[in-house]
Amino acid sequence: MKKNIVKLTGILGSFLSAGTAFAAQPEPWQMTFQPAASGIMEQIIWFERYTLWFIVPITLFVMALLGWVMFRYRASANPVPSKTSHNTAVEIVWTVGPVVILLFLAIPSFQLLTAQYSPEDPKLTIKATGYQWYWGYEYQASETPLSFDSLILKDTDRADAGKEDIKAYPRLLAVDNEMIVPVNTTVRILATGADVIHAFAMPAFGVKIDAVPGRMNETWFKADKEGLYYGQCSEICGKDHAFMPIAIRVVSEQQYNAWYAAAGSDLPGAYKTLAASVDGGKNINVAGN
Repeated sequence: MKKNIVKLTGILGSFLSAGTAFAAQPEPWQMTFQPAASGIMEQIIWFERYTLWFIVPITLFVMALLGWVMFRYRASANPVPSKTSHNTAVEIVWTVGPVVILLFLAIPSFQLLTAQYSPEDPKLTIKATGYQWYWGYEYQASETPLSFDSLILKDTDRADAGKEDIKAYPRLLAVDNEMIVPVNTTVRILATGADVIHAFAMPAFGVKIDAVPGRMNETWFKADKEGLYYGQCSEICGKDHAFMPIAIRVVSEQQYNAWYAAAGSDLPGAYKTLAASVDGGKNINVAGN
């Protein structure tokens, strides 16, 4: 009995803390969004909570109304049903009411869409190409362009990559080569697919866009917290769809510049140096702290 109570307490603790403990990855029993690591995601979380103030009362009202109608107008209590075909007051209420509610939802919704599609001037442009089943990244710098592939990290490769910490580099989410970006920098993502439709998605940034073969879709993000963030392909793209994660490490501008300068000639070494620099100062799993 005592064991069961302890276990239940642990589950409840995980449930209640989900969404606040980590900004980098999903948590067990998590039912809400991951904590925001960008201004757009903060607006998305606000809008989701805002809509709940409409959804919950409407749902409760409709359930109560259905219950009352079933009880009040059941055949045994109302053997002679009304033959009323129109009720002007009711028709006005059920027409005007939803219109007003939709206006309250539409205005902040349009404001959010405008913010999502109105980026600041990007300081960095990265082309993300979806393959079956991994991602390819191309940093489109005019002087020294950089490109590499990002594949899911195999358990047998963890030691060589210096990524043995399962908590920091979770199974099925960790990759061999993360996308590295500087903090507080507007990054433009050009997403495309090389074979079938994929989708580039990063929950903590509020980013999700299709990567379509033959087309170049554009999105952006501006991460305001350092850390290692995980996403996944969000379009069913074949048998290994679940095995092409996205990992973005947000670092200081100084760390980014040092990594980029070294990555052109020694990509594995640049990652190891960066990881040592980041891990030496903090636990990367608690992004932003």
